[in-house]
Amino acid sequence: MGNPKRQIGPFNFTSDEDHPQFVSAVARGFSILRCFDHGEQYLGNLEIARRTGLPKPTVSRLTFTLSTLGYLSYSRAQEKYALGTAVLSLGHAYLQCNPVVAIARPLMQDLAEHSGASVMLAAPDGMRMVLLATCHAAAVQCQLREAGLRVPHSTTALGRADLAARPAELFERELAELRKDCQPASWPRVRDSILRARQEYQQLGFCLSLGDWNPKFFAVGVPMVSADGERILAFNCSGPLEVVTRERLLQDLGPRLVALRDQVHAITGGRF
Repeated sequence: MGNPKRQIGPFNFTSDEDHPQFVSAVARGFSILRCFDHGEQYLGNLEIARRTGLPKPTVSRLTFTLSTLGYLSYSRAQEKYALGTAVLSLGHAYLQCNPVVAIARPLMQDLAEHSGASVMLAAPDGMRMVLLATCHAAAVQCQLREAGLRVPHSTTALGRADLAARPAELFERELAELRKDCQPASWPRVRDSILRARQEYQQLGFCLSLGDWNPKFFAVGVPMVSADGERILAFNCSGPLEVVTRERLLQDLGPRLVALRDQVHAITGGRF
């Protein structure tokens, strides 16, 4: 009978868990790997079960399997698991096979030096954005944000740029998911800032985050949509508010970031 065909349209980013091709066991395995946040080395089966909502016996079987395959590493002293080297090899393979990073990096570095700030490239990952590349001006003194780090979707210029490029129906679904991940008291402010950023993108071609993630930093973000309309990456330029003012974002850095995006898109032909 052949494989059931999946209907793929522009921006089809949501998981299709009811599709006959969806394998729940694989999804559970990946949900365990996603429990390991940046800077958190060891997790036990009990903590993994709490984070994933999976039964502890299921978690025990999956962590054993993942450690056998090299995606987790078991510490007898800790009686807990850490990520294995096989995870790193997958990330390295992704970056090596993605032409955008190599093409964008020198352009990003030029803009970082011009701005005296930082320029980043990221991709959506659920309710977060994952950094693919970061460039900093020589004068920048800040905590280095490395490739692989996940940052919030709703409060960063990277995440807002991604959301701003979504079609209306998908945008509303993403907004509903973000609400679940937000403190109820904070949601009205977060929602309004996301809607404002979407309007900025429609009017200006870029969107802003003015101290929403870090009160000492301002940022501008732009999305880059693939030629087939199925993927989005996002660029940002961010820095301390005394260096990256709102006026400078609007008049200088925003348009320059749009030009950088357009240049990368033209070189890649939108294939990424």
